Amino acid sequence: MTGHYAQVAFTPAVREHQREHGSLRAYERMAAVPEVPDRLGPNEALFIAERDSFYLATVGETGWPYIQHRGGPRGFLKVINANTLGFADFRGNKQYISRGNLDHDGRVALFLMDYAARTRLKIMGRARVVEAQQDPDLIAALGDKDYPARIERALLIEVEAFDWNCSQHIPELYPREEVLEAVQSLHDRIGELERENARLRATPPGSDLGR
Repeated sequence: MTGHYAQVAFTPAVREHQREHGSLRAYERMAAVPEVPDRLGPNEALFIAERDSFYLATVGETGWPYIQHRGGPRGFLKVINANTLGFADFRGNKQYISRGNLDHDGRVALFLMDYAARTRLKIMGRARVVEAQQDPDLIAALGDKDYPARIERALLIEVEAFDWNCSQHIPELYPREEVLEAVQSLHDRIGELERENARLRATPPGSDLGR
């Protein structure tokens, strides 16, 4: 956890619970750093580039939080620089809840998961919406010509803070494509062994098996 993440996330009510449960002192030391936004490093950039989905949290005018899944080709969430993320926002079911919430409050939280490695990255930031007609060059830069989806807008997120969570309680899950590939490899190997076994059974006793 970064010190600035602690500054952002640990409100007075949160710190009171930390005091009650004995973790306040350790976290207070962590938060005692200059209050400047976090910068994404090589580890964060690599992790983000490998993701093909994440969860985006916004807050509506009524105060209710809203979490929306965002998916696309691997690496569609792009690290523009150490302080900025960007992604193409594809057309969905036209509810526009996240979009409307951002008119009210630009603060967002991103939750990125790697279930196979049991790793998660949380990012807090401030989002700016760029509609497709406003900046076609940006839309083209964030899009993927091989991904069949209509881009309605781009979201640029100025990173405020991030935190790598521990792996405790994360289920170990694997993408369907990886599982199918592993199963097919096993089937191929079983087929090879069955054919070899059939050949050996058909070989007369005492014959030269090396031929």
